[in-house]
Amino acid sequence: QVLLVESGGGSVKSGGSLRLSCAASGNTYSMYCMGWFRQAPGKEREGVASIDVDGTTTYADSVKGRFTISQDNTKNTLYLQMNSLKPEDTAMYYCAADIDPCGGSWYETYEYRYWGQGTQVTVSS
Repeated sequence: QVLLVESGGGSVKSGGSLRLSCAASGNTYSMYCMGWFRQAPGKEREGVASIDVDGTTTYADSVKGRFTISQDNTKNTLYLQMNSLKPEDTAMYYCAADIDPCGGSWYETYEYRYWGQGTQVTVSS
């Protein structure tokens, strides 16, 4: 079992930055793929970025060049650095993990077995 706890959300103005963290505990050695998702009110949850156990990263087109996913294996923590934030980035952000390597469907929610409770990000214009 793996427990994921997100933190770092908040309210910022357009153009600002935030760094989200996701602390993992439990059988973390079994995690191969980790990702960040977001869900805005009335919309489906969408994949933002993923990182594989070998460090390979993938991003949604909407955040490329602005967001950076990284992990600190010594601390069992996943990060999402978000720069140049836009109002359309407003959403609940979720951390996710799976025991299989990231694949071509990294952006699909069904690819992930474990989920955090989410942290709210609000960007005002």
